[in-house]
Amino acid sequence: MAGTVSKTLLRTGSSVSASFGQKRSITGKKVGGEYLKAEIVRKKGKNVLSDPLFNKGLAFPLAERDRLGIRGLVPPTTLEMDEQEEYIMAEYLQGWAARAEQEPDDEIISSGVNPDNIRKWKVLQSVQDRNETLFYRLLMDNFFEMAPIIYTPTVGWACSHFSHLYRRPRGMYFCAKDRGEMASMVYNWDSDQVDAVVVTDGSRVLGLGDLGIGGLGISVGKLDLYVAAGGFHPRRVLPVVLDVGTNNEKLLADPRYLGVKSPRLEGEEYFSLIDEFMAAIKLRWPTALVQFEDFQSKYAIKLLM
Repeated sequence: MAGTVSKTLLRTGSSVSASFGQKRSITGKKVGGEYLKAEIVRKKGKNVLSDPLFNKGLAFPLAERDRLGIRGLVPPTTLEMDEQEEYIMAEYLQGWAARAEQEPDDEIISSGVNPDNIRKWKVLQSVQDRNETLFYRLLMDNFFEMAPIIYTPTVGWACSHFSHLYRRPRGMYFCAKDRGEMASMVYNWDSDQVDAVVVTDGSRVLGLGDLGIGGLGISVGKLDLYVAAGGFHPRRVLPVVLDVGTNNEKLLADPRYLGVKSPRLEGEEYFSLIDEFMAAIKLRWPTALVQFEDFQSKYAIKLLM
């Protein structure tokens, strides 16, 4: 069969047909009392995640992520459809700006971030998801007004609530479970040319401390500034989070936390993971600038030596 064909399993009671020059029927298979069918997917990588018919959010099993070339493009956690439905219903019933108003003791809200800025952040995120050209036009034309929305201080709130806000993948995620696979994972990113990589381990985000996987928000926000104010091409930048675990007890106890729920890697385990990541980046994009963002001091200095 010409081309790459990946198969994903979806619960259903009917068969499916696909066109490869001719229609093809696939018989349903019953396993454990449930009907399953093989859904033919002729896409890989970001093309799967941006197709609303095939995208399952975080419901892709790990094996499917490898077959479809999306490993590293989504957080390492898996969420079934009923769990994702629950999160969307919570936002449907009450928006984030309204929720923020009910959290006056939140460290970031109490520091002076207006809940309406969170509404503005959500508006800009939705534009960026749909139309990056328009997003950067808005940001460049209104830079001084919007920079505090897409970056500090508002982005601190977004980082601390990252797992609850997550809707659409952006950037790349690497964790300890990806040892030995990073050199292949970087090829899941669809751009052969990357000029700048901003990477964080989420250990000291904007003075807020350990935010784990939520640190990706700071990598995204920093590169948005580099594009709008520094002239980088949006297709040639890559935000990254290295999920090495978290020591934040609040995140570890949060059932919705999307990162690795284990204490942070330390010592040689930590440094070897960083080494593999850097080797993978150099393999794919040997001339890319790599900026280390918001690493805790005990490792930041050693990593630069």
